[in-house]
Parts: sequence; structure tokens; C-alpha cells
Amino acid sequence: MSDIYDLAILGGGPAGITAAIYASRARLNTIWIDKNFAPGGQVIATYAVDNYPGMPGISGMDLGEAFGAHARKLGLEPQREKILSLENISGEIKTIRTKKHEYQAKALILAFGAEHRKLDIPGEDDLSGLGVSYCATCDGAFYKDRTAVVVGGGNVAAEDAVFLSGLCERVYLVHRRDALRADQALQEKVFACENIEMVWDSVPLEILGQDEVTGLKIRNIKTNEERELTAEGVFIAVGIVPNTTLVKDQLKLDENGYICAGEEGVTSAPGVFAAGDIRTKALRQIVTAVSDGANAVSSAQKYLWRKDNGND
Repeated sequence: MSDIYDLAILGGGPAGITAAIYASRARLNTIWIDKNFAPGGQVIATYAVDNYPGMPGISGMDLGEAFGAHARKLGLEPQREKILSLENISGEIKTIRTKKHEYQAKALILAFGAEHRKLDIPGEDDLSGLGVSYCATCDGAFYKDRTAVVVGGGNVAAEDAVFLSGLCERVYLVHRRDALRADQALQEKVFACENIEMVWDSVPLEILGQDEVTGLKIRNIKTNEERELTAEGVFIAVGIVPNTTLVKDQLKLDENGYICAGEEGVTSAPGVFAAGDIRTKALRQIVTAVSDGANAVSSAQKYLWRKDNGND
């Protein structure tokens, strides 16, 4: 039988990395697993991070690398494996299966994060990578001096529009409401860009093109008028969905699929803790994910102490 770890940390974003740092300092016998080779999770797709204390303007890639380097300095690096299943997570010993290995642990910290929400409209899947993108900082350079459309109204959409405005000749920002949901500071940046054109009260109907994107068909929800925006790139920024597929039948989730867990990360299964974008909370930011990672380790320590001392 394989070794039984005190703690298994699953995920390599800010929450998972912070959990690894705190677990290492607590001297817990820990296994850390992440399928991605670059540390930071969604952070690495952010052009500039302006709201992480002490590091104004740092790129997401650099911040992710700094997080990862901190964990490495403490002697902990993730196993680069994709998790296929989690078994018996409500039991005393939880099992993590990957393609090559089986790991067992007394406690779990789930930090799988979330992924981009899709529009689920015609043309989206067929033209993905051919003009349809979910990461402006990753793909924006391909549209230098061209026209792009950003769909969304939150912080990510505003950031994407501002970033693309520095590259593209014109940027359309399509939002279903008549006001953005983005932070006020970001809204001010959007409205200061002369080549960003707001398209209010509108929803996307179809991404146009055969072998590559040629535009976006939209409908005004107030007038029902349909029109086509000519563009070479469509960047989708309409939110995220939690990566909870592996535990959807084993843990209590809310109506949007997030793991029901408060600030301490405690879930409906004993010894299982949730941290970062995967859990229910009002604000999903790097700084709250970092806090979650620390809190989850603290909760795991208390759980393990109670188990080891017969205080269930």
C-alpha cells in the first residue's frame, strides 16, 4: 500500500500554492498535485495585476512564478498529473487516482479553481482558436491593427477591452446591460480609450465565419434589432464556472455548482476543505484565494489534530 499523507492539496493556483506554503511551514506530510506546468492558475492569463498588495502592475505570469518560487524555496513542488477521480472522500482515508498513480491522504484541500464560461452560441466551438478566444493577453497580439469584439461587462471584460485597445484599431465591448459591472477604476480606463466602442443592451447570437472569425451577430434586447459587427477576433469574458466535476456527487454544491464552504473552507465532507474560486463566496480575487489557502490549511491542521487525539 502507498504512503498515507496527512494532506493532499489539489490545484496550483493562488489558493493551492498558498496552501502548499502553509502546509510546508506546518511540517505536514503533504502531497501536492496540479496538472498545469506553469504556476498560478488563471492568474497567468492576466496582463497586469493592479490590486495585489505590494506588487502594483506586476504581470500575471510573473506573479504566478513568484508564488511558485516561494513554494519551491520551502521544498514543495506539485506532482504534474491530471486527477481522474476522487474516492471515499467522506471516509477517514481519501483516495486520489491519476493515470499513473494512486495517492491516499487523511485530509484534502480542493483548489481546482474555475474555467471560462462559454456563450454556447453557433460558431463558438467551431471557431475556437480561429478567432474565438477566452484570453486577451494570450491571443491579443494576433489582432494588432485589426478589429476585435469583447463580450462581457465585468472586470475581466473591461481589462480585456483596455488591453486590446492598445493593439487593435477598434474594439467593440458588447454588454447585455446599460452599465458595466466592472470596478469604477476599470470603467474609467475603458471610457478613456477612444477606440473602444460600447455596444449596450446587446447579447451575442452567433459568431460568424467559416475558416476564421469574420464578425459577431448580436441582438439589442430592448429593440430586438439584430446587427452584425465586423471583426477578426471575438474575446469572451462572461464569467467562470467552477471545476467541481470530480466532486459534484460527493459534496454539497450551491445552485451555480460552487462547493458550499465558508471562510474556513469546511465542506460537507469531514476532512475535505475548499479554497479559492471553487468555493461559495462574494469576491473571487487573487487576494481572497490566497486567504482561502491559508485558512484551509489551518482548518486541516485542526481536523488532523482532533483525529490524532481521538477528539472527533
